[in-house]
Amino acid sequence: MNSLFIILISFFFEKEVLENHVYPVLVDFWAPWCGPRMVGPVVDEIAQEYCELIKVVKINTDENPSVVTEHCIRSIPTLMIFKNGKRVDTVIGAVPKSTLATTLEKYINY
Repeated sequence: MNSLFIILISFFFEKEVLENHVYPVLVDFWAPWCGPRMVGPVVDEIAQEYCELIKVVKINTDENPSVVTEHCIRSIPTLMIFKNGKRVDTVIGAVPKSTLATTLEKYINY
């Protein structure tokens, strides 16, 4: 499975994240104007390393304001973890890969 999916319109957020009951979903809320895109490469590495266990979704906050409002995104980057269509965890700001991996592993069914 290719775990990385980039959402272009908010309709796909519901389909790929909220209606997904197979894998935990890591959602990276990002914006092109956000200077320190330090979390982007970390998310990409996580997507590769956990490709059989999770789905990773990136959503541009500028192009999807309804999703941003619905999920109360106040800071970029914000990472949310969804399981069975429900948000189970949130990570705000750039974090080391090890921190993100530890957080994710709580929700993975091995």
